[in-house]
Amino acid sequence: MKIILSVEPIKFPLTGIGRYTYELAKGLQSSNEIEELHFFSGTHFLSGIPTAKNTSDGSHRLKNIVQSNSLAIEAYRLLMPRLKKKALRGYERCIFHGPNFFLPPFEGPSVATFHDLSPFKWEHCFDPKRNRFTKKEMLGALSRANGLITVSNYIRNEIHEYFDYPLEKIHTVHLASSPDFYPRKAEQVSSVLNKFGLGYKAFTLFVGTIEPRKNILSLIHAYRSLPRELRTRYPLVLSGYKGWRNDDIMQEIERGQREGWLNYLGFAAAEELPLLYSAASLFVFPSHYEGFGLPVLEAMSSGTPVICSNSSSLPEVVGDAAMTHAPEDIGLLTELITRGLTDEQWRKEAVELGLSNATTFSWQSCTRQTLDVYQKLANND
Repeated sequence: MKIILSVEPIKFPLTGIGRYTYELAKGLQSSNEIEELHFFSGTHFLSGIPTAKNTSDGSHRLKNIVQSNSLAIEAYRLLMPRLKKKALRGYERCIFHGPNFFLPPFEGPSVATFHDLSPFKWEHCFDPKRNRFTKKEMLGALSRANGLITVSNYIRNEIHEYFDYPLEKIHTVHLASSPDFYPRKAEQVSSVLNKFGLGYKAFTLFVGTIEPRKNILSLIHAYRSLPRELRTRYPLVLSGYKGWRNDDIMQEIERGQREGWLNYLGFAAAEELPLLYSAASLFVFPSHYEGFGLPVLEAMSSGTPVICSNSSSLPEVVGDAAMTHAPEDIGLLTELITRGLTDEQWRKEAVELGLSNATTFSWQSCTRQTLDVYQKLANND
């Protein structure tokens, strides 16, 4: 097989889709089933997988600049595909894989990875100008692709139902967590605990973008309903970028900080995040909508008990290793958090089940299943 992998999503520090693309690139590079492997970014081919030293990309910087202007967005949307098409001329015998939904015009077979449909299902959580651009690109990819990869069965079925896209052309390939996430002892995480003034196994953690889709207001309201002694002993710690429409959430965060039981860290550095996960007493993720739910897998891999919503793909990822709740059921969430912090028997079982469940997700499996999709495209199956 001859493969072209778009590596544009690889930006350091690696997060989310960047991590997925990086791990997939490494896996494909070590495969003996691939005759030719090309890495494509912007409008040119790279000599290898991007590293922290060489990820500066003119097209990426240009994209960030133009996305603040509607006319510039449309000009970029029309111009870049033409430049990419020209750069890809002569490679039609290859399979092109876009790991972040985008597919340029390409005469050969192509496959795109769709991580979720949030630009369509949760568009009020995004900047309208940028989201219009994203939706047009996703629709373009759907029309060009010979097949799709999704990161969960939930998203596979959702794409089929939402776009009436043939189910047999959609293939589920689960993600995995970085090897940086594993259980650690107190002395191994002391640096990050000292920096943020936290105690080992003495706080509840949430990691995710500060936006309505993550249901953070419900988490804060549920935590405020805990007995004062419990929420003082185990403060709620939030880490993540500030997303679109976060004003109401930030007001509640600031109120919780004034009351002394909430700590907002902002976006934690890549080297700090695994330490926070393993140091937490409990990880809570009440999100309304996820395509996969990598944070819950990272928590399980870190040996931290998990509570999450029963929405979208999350039950598919946690299996029977977590306590779940309906996203809107704040009362039940309060009860589950109380149990999660105080029921030592459940905590022990949750750690064991979580670690066991996490081993069923691996980048080796992700690569293997992706190769199977390529083979189907090569065989015109």
